[in-house]
Amino acid sequence: MLKYIIISCLVAFVLPANAYAFSDVRIVDGDTIDVDNVRYRLHGIDAPEAGQSCKATRGGSWNCGKAAIEKLETLIAGRSVRCEARGKDAYSRVIGVCFADKIDINSEMVAAGMAWAFRRYSIDYVAVEEKAQADKIGIWQKETQTAWDYRAARWASPLNNAPDPDCPIKGNINRKQEKIYHTPWSKDYAKTKIDTVSGERWFCSEDEAIEAGWRAPAWGH
Repeated sequence: MLKYIIISCLVAFVLPANAYAFSDVRIVDGDTIDVDNVRYRLHGIDAPEAGQSCKATRGGSWNCGKAAIEKLETLIAGRSVRCEARGKDAYSRVIGVCFADKIDINSEMVAAGMAWAFRRYSIDYVAVEEKAQADKIGIWQKETQTAWDYRAARWASPLNNAPDPDCPIKGNINRKQEKIYHTPWSKDYAKTKIDTVSGERWFCSEDEAIEAGWRAPAWGH
């Protein structure tokens, strides 16, 4: 059962007009957090997906997606959180630069080798990324698949078994009657079955799933 991390509300008396302080935070994945039922996508970074593995220095692989979530949990736990809004993305998530006390969460995730600088949308964290890459930490231990390439490969995978290959997102209804959608890169995707008779369905995009009332799963606490 998902639990909320309760964050103390010790915030500065003066914040920018587009900055907010929150007390209830839930980690969705390595670059997404829910705060007071509002979803924030961390600006300028892209963390490994929850079920993604990365190559290790001495061979084999490690669960970099899980490690990224745990790192984000560590950064936030016990600290006051505020976010500076940078607009919204295609899925109505607020794009934000978020801080845990004085720690720039976005920057720290990249610095720790737990996220890539998302250069497609921003170059704000490129210098931080280059330092992490030079130090060969986290995702930079060995050459590994980026999060965006991982998502693209999973979307195109013939293992999706969707009735329409262009619409592989699974709209599941769990035992609590919660509507949760699973993308092909979701770590629970393979074991999720769709029963259209019970109201479950397939979607062609996350945007479509959200508009229909489904939400993405949350992998952190």
